[in-house]
Amino acid sequence: MEDHILFNAIIENAIDGIITIDEHGVIESINPSACNLFLYYPHELIGKSIELLMPVSYIEKYNSCLHSLLSSGIDSRGINRDVLGKKKDGSIFSFRLGISEINFHGKRLFTGFVHDLSYRTEVENKLLQYTQHLEEIVKDRTNSLNETIEALTEAKEEISTTLENEIKMSRLKSRLLSMASHEFRTPLSTIQLSSSLIQHYAEKSEHNKIENHVYKIKSAIGNLTTILNDFLQLEKTESDKIKVSYTYFELDLFVNEIIEELQLLAKKSQKIISRHTGKFRLVTLDQNLLRNCIINLVSNAIKYSGEETNIEIHSSITAKSINITVKDNGIGIPKEEQEHLFEAFFRAQNTGNIPGTGLGLHIVSRYVKLMAGSISFKSKQNEGTIFSIKFPLS
Repeated sequence: MEDHILFNAIIENAIDGIITIDEHGVIESINPSACNLFLYYPHELIGKSIELLMPVSYIEKYNSCLHSLLSSGIDSRGINRDVLGKKKDGSIFSFRLGISEINFHGKRLFTGFVHDLSYRTEVENKLLQYTQHLEEIVKDRTNSLNETIEALTEAKEEISTTLENEIKMSRLKSRLLSMASHEFRTPLSTIQLSSSLIQHYAEKSEHNKIENHVYKIKSAIGNLTTILNDFLQLEKTESDKIKVSYTYFELDLFVNEIIEELQLLAKKSQKIISRHTGKFRLVTLDQNLLRNCIINLVSNAIKYSGEETNIEIHSSITAKSINITVKDNGIGIPKEEQEHLFEAFFRAQNTGNIPGTGLGLHIVSRYVKLMAGSISFKSKQNEGTIFSIKFPLS
């Protein structure tokens, strides 16, 4: 009798729920913990089918499981699995179910031990949410770090570019000062000497010698003007102050006007020959920039060609492009130095004492590029040079 009382006390005070069913699935007994878990009173469940405590989706699976238990039985280890239950209010929760089989007075019974997993599930869900939150934080931090790295990389590249430009400008200024001091010194010395000689010859009325030195002064002043113009144009191109202004004009007439001016600068018996081919004559380009390009190329041809030579300038307009070529029979450009031809202040070794700043072709290439054109050349030392300018026809 005392054992029976002790057994009932254990069942009634067990933390986990304990439910007993017969082989038909009818509830024989249920302890208070199971009632509290499912929100039922004992009288509401005893004598009722265990299906009352299951979600609809579990009933078919339960019937199959019960049939299997009846046919094969349960060994001494019992059965443990995680399942879902349904409370009186219809809410679904998870619990760990342990099943054992007993025989009581020749009656086959199955006892279910119910351990609530709601708290564990809640903790797992919170842990999952926290993990997901941490992953989002890590992802955000990673993206922020990547953005910072990209910004630093861009800043580094910008600083490197700025530093490189500063170094380039420093070298350019040094070359500019060196070139200016050298190129200015020669014509200024000529002017000073010729002025003194003019004064000397004027006292003796030697007009022929006076005229000769006046010519030298004019020539020296012309060289100084050219140098200053080159420096001014270089400063404009380097600081992006030049704006292209397109106008509509006749190319052949435009070239002929320039040739008439330049013929006055030609050496003894030098001839500048121009020709235009094709039926098209009208173009849309910046006249000032194009004039500077042609004057520079033809002036170089005059300067680096000998007396009694011909300089040819040929213009043409095709269905796709505007073309201008300047050909001379001058000293040419050494092959090993041709790659530097359009660099600022570059002068080939074979120019000798011929005056120049080394800026002209650099400026021409910049002007041509501003008008969306291209410039190329062919040259052989002592056999002359051909410069070709091409603009797309718009």
